[in-house]
Amino acid sequence: MTVFGTDMHLATFIFVVCEVLFFVSQLVLYLQNPAEKNRQYYLILLGLLIIYNIAGGLFPDPELPISLNLQINLAYGTGFVMGAYFPYYFYRVFELDDLRWNARIGVWIFLIAPFLLFFCIGLPLLGDLPATIWYGLAIPLVYAIYLIVIIFLSIRKKFEGSQNSLEAILTYSAAVPWVLLPVFSYVDASQFVEVICTNGGFIIITFLFIRKMIFENRKVFAKLNDSDLRLPVDPSEFFGQRCAEFGLTKRECEVAEKVAQGLTSKEIAQVLFISERTVNKHLQAIFKKADSKNRVELINVLNSYS
Repeated sequence: MTVFGTDMHLATFIFVVCEVLFFVSQLVLYLQNPAEKNRQYYLILLGLLIIYNIAGGLFPDPELPISLNLQINLAYGTGFVMGAYFPYYFYRVFELDDLRWNARIGVWIFLIAPFLLFFCIGLPLLGDLPATIWYGLAIPLVYAIYLIVIIFLSIRKKFEGSQNSLEAILTYSAAVPWVLLPVFSYVDASQFVEVICTNGGFIIITFLFIRKMIFENRKVFAKLNDSDLRLPVDPSEFFGQRCAEFGLTKRECEVAEKVAQGLTSKEIAQVLFISERTVNKHLQAIFKKADSKNRVELINVLNSYS
């Protein structure tokens, strides 16, 4: 079942709509905190998936006012780009260091290069789509099988000795459909089968991504609670504000600041060049204004938020 008189399957259209809405919500969260690299990697993956679904759902269609060769290149090209980015996403987000070479170099040699050679150059010159698919996908197909093994070994190594066996299974389940993209194209799988498999894998990725973000945020909040961290405030400026709130005079603020530094009345008198008796008189006035009974209470009051 297709939509709007195009070749796009209804399932593809539903996935695209849901993914666009989710992309917007995640983009808003990312813009609030651009330092979240994992969310950035996830947004790139989601954006590529949306483009892949649209291009794969619409192209090739002889009824569209676009060159058929260009449509084919767009349809297959988005798949190749998705396949090339996926190892990098797993390498970064799931910290699978064994995928480093494949994520940075291997995909260019075994995915991007064959696409450029056979689809971007060979197809326009020869005009033979079956031959282009047959030869152009041969290397990516073999490489996809190799990646499946490498990803499996990387995930097993990462989770070895861990109790998170379910996470390991889900991680591998999420990877397989994406790595098999060349296989889908090679066997000419239907759009419905391809969309369900790849987007099903993405649903698992989304679950793992949200789960990972929740755990990371929990760690941050736990750290804040354990260390009793506050919002960054200039200590001297904040202390002065608190003194002003209690109506302390300039001299009383100076005495209070020295008390907070741990100085005795005698030491404060020497620093401020006043008598110890005068210091004690100031202290009595400060205690009264700050509703404190001793130096410890005074320090706590002046260093606490109102």
